[in-house]
Parts: sequence; C-alpha cells; structure tokens
Amino acid sequence: MEQINEAIALLKQYYGYPKFRKGQEQIVTSLLNGYDVIGIMPTGGGKSICYQIPALMLPGVTLVVSPLISLMKDQVDALNQLGIPAAYINSTLDWQEVEQRIRDAMQGKLKLLYVAPERLELGGFRQRMAALNIPLVAVDEAHCVSQWGHDFRPSYANIAPFIDELPQRPLVAAFTATATEEVTEDIARLLRLQTAEAHVTGFGRENLALSVLRGENKRDFVLRYARAHTGRPGIIYAATRREVDELHAHLGKSGIAVGKYHAGLPDSERARSQEAFLYDDIRVMIATNAFGMGIDKSNVRYVIHYNMPKNMESYYQEAGRAGRDGEPSECILLFSAQDIVTQKFLIEQGTQSEDRKLLDYRKLQLMVDYCYTPQCLHSYILQYFGDTIEAKACGECSSCKDERETVDITVEAQKIFSCVRRMGERFGVTLVAGVLKGSRAQRIMQNRFDKLPTHGALNTMTEKAIADLINVLIAEGYLGLTEGQYPTVKLEWPAVDVLKGSASVFQKVSRPERHAAAAANSTLFEQLRLLRREIAEREKVPPYLIFNDATLREMSERCPITSFDMLSVKGVGEAKYRKYGEPFLELLRQYAGDDVGLTHEIDDIEDVPF
Repeated sequence: MEQINEAIALLKQYYGYPKFRKGQEQIVTSLLNGYDVIGIMPTGGGKSICYQIPALMLPGVTLVVSPLISLMKDQVDALNQLGIPAAYINSTLDWQEVEQRIRDAMQGKLKLLYVAPERLELGGFRQRMAALNIPLVAVDEAHCVSQWGHDFRPSYANIAPFIDELPQRPLVAAFTATATEEVTEDIARLLRLQTAEAHVTGFGRENLALSVLRGENKRDFVLRYARAHTGRPGIIYAATRREVDELHAHLGKSGIAVGKYHAGLPDSERARSQEAFLYDDIRVMIATNAFGMGIDKSNVRYVIHYNMPKNMESYYQEAGRAGRDGEPSECILLFSAQDIVTQKFLIEQGTQSEDRKLLDYRKLQLMVDYCYTPQCLHSYILQYFGDTIEAKACGECSSCKDERETVDITVEAQKIFSCVRRMGERFGVTLVAGVLKGSRAQRIMQNRFDKLPTHGALNTMTEKAIADLINVLIAEGYLGLTEGQYPTVKLEWPAVDVLKGSASVFQKVSRPERHAAAAANSTLFEQLRLLRREIAEREKVPPYLIFNDATLREMSERCPITSFDMLSVKGVGEAKYRKYGEPFLELLRQYAGDDVGLTHEIDDIEDVPF
C-alpha cells in the first residue's frame, strides 16, 4: 500500500493527475511487487505511465525498447519537459552522442533510456548495457514480437536473448494496444516472461463514433468532410504512397491546409509535416500507416480510412489515434471492392512464408466482414479481440444508427445458397453473382452454369448488388470463404436451416418512399431527354453521344444543381460538362426551384476529381 501511495504521489507531482486511469494502477502494482506484466490497453489508455512511474521508483535506469524514431523523440521530449531525465539512442545520433548518453546512464544521470530493437544486436552495445543497473525493460508495441501479430518485426527477436545476457535479470513489461489471445500468448512465450501477470483494460473506446461507408465517391467525400470540419485536426489514411500524393494535391488545390507523410518522402519533409500537424499549423494529415505510431496528439477529432486496412489490428490502432483526450471523435472507413484487390496484391508481393500469407488472407477477410456486417461495429471489434464482456450495442456507430427498413430476404438468400451448392462450392463471389444475374460470360458458358435452375434467379438485381448481398451473408456467417488469394464461397451450417425453411434472413434496405421519389422523377427524366434531343438535333449527333439514358436517369434521381454535383454523376466528364453541362444544370435548377444559381459553383473546375 505504501508503494502505490508513493506512485500516486509521483503521478501527481510529475504528471498532474490525482489518480491512475483504468488499468494503470494494477500494472504499476504488479511491477512494484516484482512480477513481469503484459499490458493490453487501448490507444490513448496511458501505457507509458505504467512503466515510467516504476522507472522513477526503481534504482538504476529503465530500458525502453521502442520501434520508431519519432516515438522515441516524442516520449523523451515529453519526459524532459516534466523534469524526468531521459534520453534515446537511435540511428539519428553519431557515435560521440551515443557514447555521451551511455556515460550519462552509467553515471546515474538518466532514469529512462529508449533504444530501437535493432540496437540490441550489437555486441558492443550489449556489453555496455551489461555494466548498467537495469531493473526494468519495457517493450512498447510488443505485438511486433509475434509473427502472427499484425506488424511482425524480426528485430524484436533480439529482446529475449539480450535480457538473458544481462548479469541480473530485470523485470519485463510488454505493452500493446491490439492483441488477440493467440498473440498475447506469443508475447509471453517469445519474451520469456516469468510469472507474468496480464492486464487487459478493455478495447472499448466509447468516445469514438465508428462508420463504414460503401459506394461513396471517396475523393468527393474527403473534400466535403475536410471543408465541413476545417477547425478540427484529422488524419486521412491511404493504402499507397501514390494515393497519398494524389489526395494531398487534390485537397491542397482546393484551398485546404494539408500535410502528407509516407516512407517515400525525405526525412526532412516528413519531420516538417509531422511538426506542423502536432502544432496545429495544418489541421489535416494525409498519410500511409507509417504515420501516427507513438504520436502523442490528443485532439485528433477524426480519422478517415480512404482504403480498407489489411486487418482489424491495423484498423483499430490507426482509428484509435482519434479522440485520445476522451472527447467525441469520428472514425470513418470508406470501403470499395477495389480495396480488397489492393490488399491482396500487397500480401502477394510480400516476402513472408506461405503460412503467414494464409493468416494474412484470413485476417483480411475478417476485415471485409467488418465492412459488410449489419451488427454493431463496436461489438464486432470487441468480439474480434475476445472482449466479450464489453461487447454490447453502442448506439452510435453507422450500423446502430442505420434507420433503413428491415425486410425479409429469405427467398433471395435461399436462391444464393442453392446456387453456391449447385456450383459445387468451388467458385468465388463474382462468378456466383454472375450466374444469379443470368450472365452468359464465357466462363459461365464453359462450365454450363447457364443450365442451372439458379441461372438468372436474381436477374432483377445488378451483379454488384448480388455480390454485396453475398458479402453480407458471409459477414453474418451463413456463407464462408476458403483461404488464399482466390477464395471460393462455401455454405455454413446456418445456411442449411435457411434452405430447409426453418430459419429466416433479414436485411436493412432503403425505405419504399425512396423508390416512390425516384418514380416521381420520371417527369424530370423525360424533360432531360427532350433537352438532349434538342441539343442532338442542333449538333447533328446521336442523342446517346451527348449523355446516355443511365446518366440522365441518375441526374433525374439526384437532381444536381452545382457543377461539383453534376461532375459526380456517372457519365459526366470534364469535356462533356464544358460542352453540354450548363443547359442541363439550368433545367435541373428550375425543377428544384433553386434560385441561387452560380453562387453554388466551384470557382475552378480543375479542382473537381474525375
């Protein structure tokens, strides 16, 4: 009791907090009682305090193994500002600076020394560390030690042998924000923890409003969102450097103060962008996942994923960089089918073993299921990490707030299940959707699937809608996918009950009034066709060369009244807009009763994405 009271006093003295946050006191107590620990705490949960307070109370210097240079620098700068002597050793220092910091540690001038895991490979460094009094080794981002974790780093294998070579074994504390039960066991085994106490403080982040949006024009959405939230710091994650560069140029040209960060940029440029974001000189950072680990910026109000990440661990770690101060924040994932293709390509290009690739494919599919599930997104994530106690509907995510009508789709589901079975459970989502649509594509004809009773069984739906429905049924456990780059659809046991008629399937769909509204716009559609005919006669070209019927139908349903909205209609490109757009916009404005005219227009049409 005396020790924990001293710890609380130090917490107040150095950090200004009157008491520990959830989980912190238990971890500190375990360390002070001489036990190794595994601390699994959500991003923003205060992991660093869990080893920094014991470091102040234990004799000697605590060694902190940290994977990123930016993380080390931020942590050490923060500690020195608090009056806690700390330093780091990494590749940014010359040998004289490294020697000086080691001498400072040996002379008792430091309480914490941060090092990269690669440093532990060096024989000379290990010898110098053996001469120090090291009571505690803290391992940050400890999931990196496991090859089954989401961010395996071979250099983490150096930690356990390094500890074994020390004259006196220190306590070991391993920390991570995201680890399944399997990875947690791996951490304990690979770091050779002794009498370890695991403390899981829960994965729930109630202040985060999670959303998955499908079918959005991503660039348009990001631009609109950034404009609507100009005073709020946010991070936009993209999967590739090219997408980061293109999105950065697009938002910058639209007048938004924005920075970018990826591994292809010079160190100096990355450092400038990071500092500008930390100091709120820019409010929007567009980055690959190279950005953010260990960045202690508490007031990030939103995180947008421009692409679906490769697994749930990566997603939740990156999304968790929003709202670290506990204030309400948004986490939005913009999903498209192309994201799956991109992530599969990245897996195939990797150099990992075949077993690891199969695991990556399995984790990727669980991420796809998250993007399609109608259940509470918070619950899905917590169940993924095994946190079933807190897994209850949040009431704030896009699934919980989905007010669309619930309808019985048992008949549609039965047709899908029957088709999968008749195709021998040997083909992927795309081909199954094609058969149900009634496609006569070459592969379908070659396999004689056009002879199946289910060929064309859902011909009133588009192939995309059928594929989306199949993915929903996969996410809900009625269907499964084999592992690998080219997964095939198979039936799961719940589908058998549906086929027998002993169970029903329900889905959220758009309310009927939306269809009525579309029907009401048939008059507008005809007016647009008449205008097209007049222009076609004047130009002496076929009407479809101006805009096809599908484009006019979308105009009649969406009724765009600005050039920005018009250019988001499928089939309206820059050239056609310049040539024909204004007459159609004028008609649409008249129909909508809009009298503001060009005040809604984008000043520079070059800002609009195509």
